[in-house]
Amino acid sequence: MTISLDRPEPPAAALPHVRPIARIAGVGTAVTATSYTQRELLDILGVTDPRVRSVFLNSAIDRRHLTLPPADAAGRRVCEPQGDLLDKHKRLAVGMGIEALTACLKDAGAELADLGHLCCVTSTGFLVPGLSALIIRELGIDRHCSRSDIVGMGCNAGLNALNVVAGWSAAHPGELSVVLCVEACSAAYALDSTMRTAVVNSLFGDGAAAVAMVAGTPGPGARILKFASCVITDAIDAMRYDWDRDQGRFSFFLDPQIPYVVGAHAELVADRLLAGTGLRRSDIAYWLVHSGGKKVIDAVVVNLGLTRHDVRHTTGVLRDYGNVSSGSFLFSYERLCQEGVTRPGDHGVLMAMGPGSTIEMALVQW
Repeated sequence: MTISLDRPEPPAAALPHVRPIARIAGVGTAVTATSYTQRELLDILGVTDPRVRSVFLNSAIDRRHLTLPPADAAGRRVCEPQGDLLDKHKRLAVGMGIEALTACLKDAGAELADLGHLCCVTSTGFLVPGLSALIIRELGIDRHCSRSDIVGMGCNAGLNALNVVAGWSAAHPGELSVVLCVEACSAAYALDSTMRTAVVNSLFGDGAAAVAMVAGTPGPGARILKFASCVITDAIDAMRYDWDRDQGRFSFFLDPQIPYVVGAHAELVADRLLAGTGLRRSDIAYWLVHSGGKKVIDAVVVNLGLTRHDVRHTTGVLRDYGNVSSGSFLFSYERLCQEGVTRPGDHGVLMAMGPGSTIEMALVQW
């Protein structure tokens, strides 16, 4: 798809308080070089506990992209120190980020010189200066490019960024902005025999996804109409990434009740999103849901009354990549675009869930 980046002249009759609507003009994704099946990972990590093996093999995941630590002299994979993990995050995040951003701009028919704002999202490492500054330097993007970084919000953060940058686009009609979600989950792994670690290690994979947005110019792509959010404060500790004093590093924690907590609140947020639009859930043609895990997806399907076909992209991304955190729903959006089935006037819902516990949704229209 090709976009026009000429600033539009406002129509003479336009009301000053009416702001243009941002639309998604292009999408691109990237992963790291090496992938493994779940069974291969069990063998490489030497997992023999039947409970842990069951978690891996019943995850609805076939393959994930990961960058594992090198084997030691005895052929074992051992935990990397936190400093090495931060170095790994920087290396993988910049590499995947550049690849996804380049693919996104190509899909939008745009160039690096067209970029007015770059927002980078990550929760798998901490960088100062932010990832946005590193990518601007690496690619030689105009140093006056506006930028922002959203760090530590987790799997829902891609939609939080979309909300913020849609506002930037509306305030700068005709200028190109990009949301870039980069999650080097290999840099956030612990390697031990605990069930807490097993749940995390069975699920996440490396991935990056980017969307280009522009407001005030005509063209293909979903227009972003509305957002809805919900922080489930009673479950604020149910998903977290905190310091493990025993291991001297950060570690994920996922409460087993998370699928049911998310499912129980999904209907509330969907109804809030559609309130005042005249739309019912049955009017939504496409549901692009975060690939948070088999049980999470099942809970959303049941509570929203969706079909397996409705979440075909979500389950396909989970199968092929695992949970790639903040960019997961954009992997699904790319697959929908590749299908070529959307028609003008169709509505879709983007949905992500993460720590907080948080549910984020966006209503879009083609």
